Parts: sequence; C-alpha cells; structure tokens
Amino acid sequence: MGGNAGNGGGVDDGRDAYEHIVGEAARLCELARELQDSTSSLMSRTWNEEQVLRQRALALDSDLRRLQSSLEFVSRSRSFDQKLAEKVEEDMYRAKSVLVDGDVASLLPSKGHGRFLKMFLGPVNLRATRKEVRLKVKEEYNSYRDRTAFLFLLFPSMLIFLRSWLWEGCFPVLPVQLYQAWLLFLYTTLALRENILRVNGSDIRPWWVYHHYCAMLMALVSLTWEIKGQPDCANKQKGVQLFLVWAIMQGIAMLLQNRYQRQRLYTRIALGKAKRMDVVWGETAGVEGQLWLLCPILFILQGFEAYVGLLLLRTAFVGVVSEWQVVVCGALLVLMAVGNFANTVQTLMAKSRFKAMKRSKSKHDFDQLPSPTSS
Repeated sequence: MGGNAGNGGGVDDGRDAYEHIVGEAARLCELARELQDSTSSLMSRTWNEEQVLRQRALALDSDLRRLQSSLEFVSRSRSFDQKLAEKVEEDMYRAKSVLVDGDVASLLPSKGHGRFLKMFLGPVNLRATRKEVRLKVKEEYNSYRDRTAFLFLLFPSMLIFLRSWLWEGCFPVLPVQLYQAWLLFLYTTLALRENILRVNGSDIRPWWVYHHYCAMLMALVSLTWEIKGQPDCANKQKGVQLFLVWAIMQGIAMLLQNRYQRQRLYTRIALGKAKRMDVVWGETAGVEGQLWLLCPILFILQGFEAYVGLLLLRTAFVGVVSEWQVVVCGALLVLMAVGNFANTVQTLMAKSRFKAMKRSKSKHDFDQLPSPTSS
C-alpha cells in the first residue's frame, strides 16, 4: 500500500511539473507576441518620423545647392562685398558638414554602388547609418594602406635578394606567382574598400579607383605569365625583374605618400577644409615643405613606371620575351604612368590657383585697411 501511495505521489508531481512547463511556454509565447507588437508599433512610428526628417534633409540639401548657385552668380559682380561672401560660404560649409559628416547623412540618398560593388557583393545596401561606423571604415582603410605599403616594399625586395643569394640568378615559379596572387588580392581589396568609402561620403578621386582597376587587371594577367627557367634565364625573366624593380619603387612612394598625406589630412580636418570621411588619397596631399620633397619622387616614379612599361613592350616586340602578357602589362604600366602624371599636374595646378586667389584676397584686405594718416 505504501509503495502504491508513493507511486501515486510521483505521478502527481510529474503531472504538476508538466502543467508548469506548458503554462510557462504559453506565458513566454504571449510575451513574445506582445514584444513583437510593441516593436512593430515602434518601427512604424520611427519610420514615419524618419520620413519626415528625410524630407527636411532633402529640402535643406536642395536649398543649399540653390543658394550656392545664387552666390556664384552674385559674386561675379564687382560691387559684391568679399567679406560678406566669405561669411556666407562659412555658414554654408557648416551646414554642408552637418549633412555630410553628421547623422543627417544617413537620411540623404547614397551614391550609386556601381557595377564593381554589385559584381562582388550583389545589390546590398553598404551605406552605414551611424557616423561612428563610417569613421571606423575610414580609419580601417587608412590603417590597411599603412600595413600593405610595408609588404609592397618587402615582398619584391626579398624576391630580388633571394634571386641573387639563393636561387643563382633565376626566379622559381611558385614564389613569383604567390607574390602576383597577393598583388591581385591587394588591389581588389583596395578597390572594394574605396568604393564602399565613396558610397559613405568619402571624397576619393575617380582616377585612383580606376588606377586600382588597371593594377588588378595587370596582376591577373601576370598570374598567367609563364616563368621560364634555364637556359638563358636572365633574358627570359627580364620582364619579371623589371616588374619587381618597379614594385620596390612603388612601395617606397606609398610609404612616403601615406605619411605625408595622413599628416596633411589631419591638418585640413582641423582647419575645416576637409571632411572627417575623407581619406589619404592622391599623390600630392603633402604639407607645403614636404610637397617639394614628395613631388620630385613621384615624378621620378611615374617616369620609371613608364620606362618599365616601354621596356616590357620593347622586349616583346624585339622577340626577347614574346608572350602577350608582356605586351598587356607594359601597356597598362604606361597607361597608369600617364594617368598618374596627369592627375598630379592637375592637383598642383589647382593648388597653385588656390594660393594665387589667397594672395589676391590678402592684398585686397590690406588695401582696405585705413591709412595711418587719415583722420
């Protein structure tokens, strides 16, 4: 009898535990429904409020564009007060900075993603809604450039050193192809990051993105380049050696550019002449004294780049190395050298015009000062 009573008590305990679990599950399910309803209501209110703010942001952006056009038209008149124009431009710049650098930027339509991003990532939204996320992407891009600049210089230097010291004047196939695969990875990631930064408001000149497209194509073509060995290894691998020498020069230039441009960018942001989402790009963003050191190095690099490209074309046309890869790589090097040179000259001319306008403005302000002898 006692055993049966004990069994009955165990059954009752099990039934109570089962009913408790069923009740707890029902309660949690009801809480989930309530949370879903509250979240949906909040999202609906947030969406409606966001649409109102979006319309206000679009209206402000349109008003700023219209005011900019009006200012340009009125400033052509000689009777227009220069100081008043500067005050208007300063206020407009502050308003534009809010639209570009602030949280309001997430409300404005983003730039088109372009075919490159769609090809690699598909039709996804890459616009960061929070400002700190966009700044984190920019800082990571700058850090990535700094890291890869050292590797860009290190890898070809090691290959050339090992060729003379260990490989008896002849490059093995595998190390060279691994380096070329790394170049393809490097330029692809740089192009992806730069396109994402442009979507998020960075002012990267289109040429530097196109430059990396050309470099990607060159790295891809060089992967199919047959690395021939003995006999007569020196002549057969002349194109590879020239390419590695150019890569060393490019690595040195990248280190100098990154150092000078980062310093210049921080200065421009502090002076209010650049946005926080701008990046270290281009070839002539150095500060005044450093620019005179950087520009000759860049022009030498561009000339050497064109020289290597022409040498590759010459080795192909005279029959030393007749592969089509040599012709394509040579043509791409010449194209990139010409594009880099044209962009550098264009940037220097823009800087020169800006300095001339600044000197003219300073002279105008000095002439407007009252004479010490006037009463």
